[in-house]
Amino acid sequence: MWVKFSDYDRVDWLNKFLFDMWPYLDKAICSTIRSIAQPIFKEYIGKFHIEAIEFDKLSLGTMPPIIYGLKVYETNENELVMEPAFRWAGNPNIVLVLKLLSLRITIQLVDLQVFAAPRVTLKPLVPTFPCFASIVVSLLEKPQVDFGIKILGGDVMSIPGLYRFVQENIKKQVASLYLWPQTLEIPVLDASVVAKKPVGILHVKVVRALKLLKMDILGSSDPYVKLSLTEERLPAKKTTVKMKNLNPEWNEKFKLLVKDPQTQALELQLYDWDKVGRHDKLGMQLVPLKVLTPGLTKELVLDLVKNTNINDPQNKKHRGQIVVELAFVPFKSENGNEYGRSESGISRSSDSSESLGGAGLLSVLIQGAEDVEGEHHNNPYALLCFRGEEKKTKMVKKTRDPLWNEDFQFMLDEPPLQDKIYIEVMSKSRAIFRAKESLGYVEINLADVVYNGRINQKYHLIDSHNGRIHIELSWTKA
Repeated sequence: MWVKFSDYDRVDWLNKFLFDMWPYLDKAICSTIRSIAQPIFKEYIGKFHIEAIEFDKLSLGTMPPIIYGLKVYETNENELVMEPAFRWAGNPNIVLVLKLLSLRITIQLVDLQVFAAPRVTLKPLVPTFPCFASIVVSLLEKPQVDFGIKILGGDVMSIPGLYRFVQENIKKQVASLYLWPQTLEIPVLDASVVAKKPVGILHVKVVRALKLLKMDILGSSDPYVKLSLTEERLPAKKTTVKMKNLNPEWNEKFKLLVKDPQTQALELQLYDWDKVGRHDKLGMQLVPLKVLTPGLTKELVLDLVKNTNINDPQNKKHRGQIVVELAFVPFKSENGNEYGRSESGISRSSDSSESLGGAGLLSVLIQGAEDVEGEHHNNPYALLCFRGEEKKTKMVKKTRDPLWNEDFQFMLDEPPLQDKIYIEVMSKSRAIFRAKESLGYVEINLADVVYNGRINQKYHLIDSHNGRIHIELSWTKA
């Protein structure tokens, strides 16, 4: 294939690898085949007077498959797509023994040849070895499969008409299962665990606290609450400080992104504010999110403790109570929204009449840039501006093709139909003069993201000769 088509690469190194590994791969694959076939054989024992089915000999032979070329596709998606040209003219030794009415019938597979053109996709790519969560395989055309079958030493495939009948049926059955767009997905890792993404919003209302400890000299406290979710590295959110109050009322509302409601918990910590020095801890409490019913608001009156160690005798000391209202609102799934990815990387909702109103999550994934060039230095980073809030990616030194792969999220009460997001690629150096310079920018209308659900594409940077930036935006409705 690499001779006929320039976009196919030679992979002699891979064929050498297969050749050296084939004796070990043969044993491993045959062991897997035995374990898979054994329960299938058991289903037929006792039926049709079958007494036993087993492999007498099982070996894939000494000749490994040969890959005659490999094509790799570049896409905007978080995946790796390959198309190997695959051929196997093997010499397997596969003998199946069937015991039927006390007769021992041997069935042998001989002269196996397989020609196939599969498409192999590794997706999604994740930062945990082996760096992909699943293998998706499909066939671009019907495979060519040729083999012979011997029963009791006689070549059954020599019977007139049988050979063609078997060949066509094998092609038809394999094509119905795996011919594109049908696929075979082989899970490798749990993508939801490896690369956790938000699945909902936790609405928290800190109502009040009761009978708090007196921490100040004058017999009072200046309490405030810090709240965060476990398994998160984000900074905690804070209430206002209520000066000189042992029974403060806040009635303040917060929103937190939830990634795993089965394992995460809301951590509430009360502190006594001090003008000088460290703030004294008044108490804390944990609320597992799995106790909440999705979509329903629950009011909790929690006794404050010193720490999470239930055996600590200081936890028996009365430290007051805190009253909170909690509601976990899961995002609508992709199936619920009926979003389907198109080849352009844009997802469209099939139900145009569905209401667009309501809260949701805007995700902005800045993957990287290409051909960005500054006049004085190339240490690019991306600056994102949205509704007066600025966020930055890390800086990558001395490159025109930076890769950031950083995700920024905004929880909104209403869809951003009238908003635009501004993303500028900047370069920074330690020089006294011209320490910063712009490498180009782009403005994206977010109404397209709301209507489509998801957009994943490369944008040409304004004020840049050839620069492009790769951005994935998605709007998930709560």
